[in-house]
Formats: sequence, structure tokens, C-alpha cells
Amino acid sequence: MALTQEQLLQALKEVQDPYTGIDFVSSKAIKNITITQALIAFDVEMGYPAKSLWGALSEQLSLAILKVPEAKGAKIQINFSTQVVAHSAQGTVQLLPGVKNIIGVASGKGGVGKSTTAANLALALQAEGASVGLLDADIYGPSQPMMMGLSGRPESTDGKTMNPLISHGVQVMSIGFLVNPNDAMVWRGPMATQALEQLLRQTNWETLDYLIIDLPPGTGDIQLTLSQRVPMTGSVIVTTPQDIALLDARKGVRMFEKVGVPILGVLENMAVHICSNCGHSEHIFGQGGGKSMSDELGVDYLGSLPLDINIRLQLDQGLPTVVADPVGPITQIYKDIARRVAAKVSSKAKDFSSKFPTIKISKAT
Repeated sequence: MALTQEQLLQALKEVQDPYTGIDFVSSKAIKNITITQALIAFDVEMGYPAKSLWGALSEQLSLAILKVPEAKGAKIQINFSTQVVAHSAQGTVQLLPGVKNIIGVASGKGGVGKSTTAANLALALQAEGASVGLLDADIYGPSQPMMMGLSGRPESTDGKTMNPLISHGVQVMSIGFLVNPNDAMVWRGPMATQALEQLLRQTNWETLDYLIIDLPPGTGDIQLTLSQRVPMTGSVIVTTPQDIALLDARKGVRMFEKVGVPILGVLENMAVHICSNCGHSEHIFGQGGGKSMSDELGVDYLGSLPLDINIRLQLDQGLPTVVADPVGPITQIYKDIARRVAAKVSSKAKDFSSKFPTIKISKAT
């Protein structure tokens, strides 16, 4: 007697998505079920990129099915795929054409590893199966060209828009591509804001699931204006465990709350230093501050990253950790954080503006 579809779905309910906490049946991720005496086949469509989890999840689902006596002896075929959809931004800010979701990476102060996080987060999402762009919004101190190993100027086919440069499969745009790297940007706030909006809206982003924006540090006028004008699905706050960094990180959280940008979580950088010679671990900047702040403010804690010399050395060579050491322990942390962020985005309200036709009103003749 062959397994019934009802029996299959009941068995699959035992397996939960590790990042949403919802089973794959309730989330309607199970598609295209085929059941015969010899074959049980179906698709699993995930709302966020998690390619490196597919093998383990397939094994868990298969084991759940084989607990049902009627499934014994049948071949199990499970096909995973990723389907990232557009989610709504803050207020009435319209999404960018060709960009489904924008994630801002911010910090209350400089020097906490925000740009490093943005680069590795973008690469981790790309490695997990998403189409990703990276916008360097730090007009006064653009660092992504060096971190991503890029140089040269963007090409333009129409004289009005620019094509992003590509590094390790990620589309990248930065003011650093357009100015002399030795020149100081002595622009006032409105000029810097206008320059960033041009970079954002005049770049030919090609069908992005996620655009990661490396935002300027701080919570001043420029940051506030950008958070109001850039259609962000959510933001990630980067901090260190140090009290002074946490003080400024709280201001960053409050700023985004005031303009209606959801906080996707707090990431604690430089949480622990492990000596490369003796292996001794030491919490140079304090311990557990990021987790405590997350609990206090009621936002998700995304995880922590160590203070490791290799992260710096790899970035100086234009090879961020996720690319330089794709199977290393630090890369696995970045991928885990990327999946947490993307899963959080997938739980947000969807944007349906592209489903409706544009209505034009003209005077009758």
C-alpha cells in the first residue's frame, strides 16, 4: 500500500526550519508532491538562501518520512530551491527597480567592523545562493573597493546610469570608484546625501535578491536622511562589547526605530581574541555586552565574531574571509548570521506593488 499525501505531510511536520522555527508544511514550502509505490518526490521552496543546509535538511526530512511504515522501500527524492521575494520598506518609500530587498549595515560609531561585516555578509548571502549587491555608502571613507579587491571606473552605456563592478559574484558600487583614492571628500551633508542617492538610483543593479548598504557610521543628519530616503527592508547594527560602543549602538537602534526601519538584529564584533601563538582567549573589549543590549532593547541577537588577525589580512588583500577561507570556522559564523538576517527578512510583510498596473490619468479630449 502506497503512502498517502496526508501521511507524507503529517510526517514532514516533524521537521522545523532551523531559522524560522516553523515546519515546512505549515510554511507552505512543500511543493509538487509525487507519490508512487516506488518513489516519493517533492520540492522544498525556501524563502531565504541556505544552500549549505540543503543536505542536512534533506536527510532530516527523509528520516521523518521513513518513520511511516508505508514509505518503506520507496526512493525519496527532495529538490530544494530558493525563492526570495520583495518585502515592503519603511513608510511610503518606493522600492528600487530590480532590487527586492535592501539591508542597511550600520553602527553608532566608527571602528567596530561595520564595513568588514557588510562585505562578508554580502558574500555569505551570495555563497548561500542569492543574487547580491553591495553599496558603499560611506562617502567620506569608502573602503569597499579595497576590501572587495576592485579598482577602475564603472562603465556607462547611456551616459546617465552606471554598471556596477563585479567581485566574487557580488555587484558593487562605491564613490571610491569615481574619485581619486587620495582625495579627501570635503562635502557638506546635503552634497554627500545627494551623491549617495545618485549611486543608489543610477546604478544598473541586475535583479538583486538583496542589496547590502554599508552605511556611514554615526547617527547624524546624513544617516538620518539616508534612513528616511533609502527603501530599507531592515537594518543590522554592528557593535563591539565595549560599553562606549554599546552606548552609540543604542542610538543607532533608536534612530531606525524613529524612521520605521525594522531592526533585523545586533551583531557583536571583536567579541573575543584568541592568541595565534598560544591559543589563549581574552575578551579585550568586554564580554556579553551585545547580547545584553539586544535583550534590553528587545531585538534579535545575531551572533558574535572574534577579533582575528586573518580577517584583517584577508581584507587588505581584497579577499574577505568568506572568499579567502570558504570552509573555515569564521566563514561558518558569517553564513549563520547571513541566514538569520535573510530568514528575518522573509518574515516581513511582502511588497505587492509590482503586482498592480501603473494607472495614468489624462484629460479627455
